[in-house]
Amino acid sequence: MPYELPLPAALTPWKVKILDKELLFEEPHVTIRFKTKHWRVSLRSGMFLDEIPKPSDVSPAVVAAVQSKLEILRKEWDERFPTNPVTPLEEEE
Repeated sequence: MPYELPLPAALTPWKVKILDKELLFEEPHVTIRFKTKHWRVSLRSGMFLDEIPKPSDVSPAVVAAVQSKLEILRKEWDERFPTNPVTPLEEEE
């Protein structure tokens, strides 16, 4: 089941989600969606993973919400994808 970060009503139709069918070799990330556009943000670095569409097109309020909730998003990712945790397994040892 995907995880959706709750956003204030003023940010509708923006959505921030960890999708439930991510590829296990991908960088752990959260997906920001606005209508038909989407951006991926790394849960390790907090940086945008793609250049198109332009990260500057994302509402600053949405970026702030993601940055302020990174720890929650990391925990949610790790629960869904324990074989691809935010902190790589080799770094934990």
